[in-house]
Amino acid sequence: MQNSKSALPWDPLELAEAARRHLTAGTATYIETTAVFPPTNDNEVAWSQWRFVPHVARDVSTVSTEIELFGKRNCAPILLAPCAFTGHAHTAGELAVARAAVETGTTYVVSQTSSKRPSDVARSAPGSCWLQIYVPADEGELLAALAEAADAGFGAVVVTVDAPVGSIRYQGYVPDRDFVDPMQRARPNGSPLNPAVTWKTIERIVERTSLPVLVKGVLRADDARAAVLHGAAGVIVSNHGARQLDGVVPTAAVLEKIAAVADPVPVLVDGGIRTGRDVLRALCLGARAVLIGRPYLWALAISGAGGVQELLLRFRVELENALALTGCASPADAARDLLVRWSAE
Repeated sequence: MQNSKSALPWDPLELAEAARRHLTAGTATYIETTAVFPPTNDNEVAWSQWRFVPHVARDVSTVSTEIELFGKRNCAPILLAPCAFTGHAHTAGELAVARAAVETGTTYVVSQTSSKRPSDVARSAPGSCWLQIYVPADEGELLAALAEAADAGFGAVVVTVDAPVGSIRYQGYVPDRDFVDPMQRARPNGSPLNPAVTWKTIERIVERTSLPVLVKGVLRADDARAAVLHGAAGVIVSNHGARQLDGVVPTAAVLEKIAAVADPVPVLVDGGIRTGRDVLRALCLGARAVLIGRPYLWALAISGAGGVQELLLRFRVELENALALTGCASPADAARDLLVRWSAE
């Protein structure tokens, strides 16, 4: 149950509103911005369109939310997604998030564009961090990043592939900095990103590191299959928080098809996960785990590491409750027949 002394509102919309009072206007805009203006909530709405059809008369006197992922036990199928410039939400930034991950038995995917040195974050939370990277154009820089990831103790490398160029976003590029012209960032010759990444690039990364390599930003079943064929140890269904492409499909709409073709590697998903019930929806559609992003930034802004810990506990309690109410004793019991697609329209 919610602690009456908690500074964290339980409702996601109220949580976001409370966080704004702790953030500069620029940081709040950066966190909330999507490629659509005003920002879209399509990701969140898409999850709500899946409704539960519970089993009853099942023994749920003991329910566990634990899972194993790449040899690590996690308290729940919930990871902390890579979010750039986390230090703008709280001065302790990624170090606070990592501390919360350790305390709760959660995996934290540290952004390459971390406000703290990623290797320092990993060393502060042994066994709890993965590293997210954008593939640099320079091969030497790539090899150095992979070597540093292994040396720092990261458990996996997450390669983001849905950003070959910057998006046409009209505000919120970098918190509290001057406006960046989208006409410059959106074109290959003006983007700081690498538009030359292909599946051969993924294959090369897999060959050059002993760490599991996951591919993040997949929204098509054929791309998921290509990732597996080129050596990816996992696929992350993601539309970049709807921050890249105006009109992009919500992740909840494509997860099932991707999970069906990605065997034997695990499929993870992010985008609009706001409650433990959303986590269960994702599990029923074939995900092994989910990643949350904006909610933990809001909790961090309000209450630092303790806020992130409390948020993760809430997600876990909500998931445990939803499992029990649908007749499931563990995430492994989550099945497709527990969901139907529904809309009031």
